[in-house]
Amino acid sequence: MLDALELLKDQHEEVEGLIGKIEKTDDSDMKAELFKELADKLAAHATIEEKIFYPAMMAEKTRELLVESTEEHLSVKRLLADMLTLDVDDEHFDAKLTVLKEQVRHHAHDEEEDQLFPIVRKLFSRDELAAIGNEMLAMFEKLIARDPRRNVPSEVSHAAPLPA
Repeated sequence: MLDALELLKDQHEEVEGLIGKIEKTDDSDMKAELFKELADKLAAHATIEEKIFYPAMMAEKTRELLVESTEEHLSVKRLLADMLTLDVDDEHFDAKLTVLKEQVRHHAHDEEEDQLFPIVRKLFSRDELAAIGNEMLAMFEKLIARDPRRNVPSEVSHAAPLPA
């Protein structure tokens, strides 16, 4: 039984692996394909966090981290939106990829895995986290089938709203 936190951690690792592959390849076509996959996975991941995970995890102890997380998502989306307009051979593409990698690592590890997840583990039962994880996975699979990267440019004006 995969819970919400395990699902997100697996997705963090997958995204970081894709960034590594993009950094290593010299083949422009392969780089473009890998970037499309990365952009889709980041877009779908951000959406399931913003629409399901963050609202479900909202509590007095998590609010500040969740607000910061939505701002970090906004920053990542802005980078992605820029990158989607660039050719993978543009020198700015690799520079933006480096910044993206640093932001993703900070958000995934320093914020979520190191700070938010331990709080969430105490606030929610395994069954609750499993139910949320199943809901998130179902939404992720629906989103990923629809090239979610195409929605990113329309999501860069403000951070995703959170429940009051």
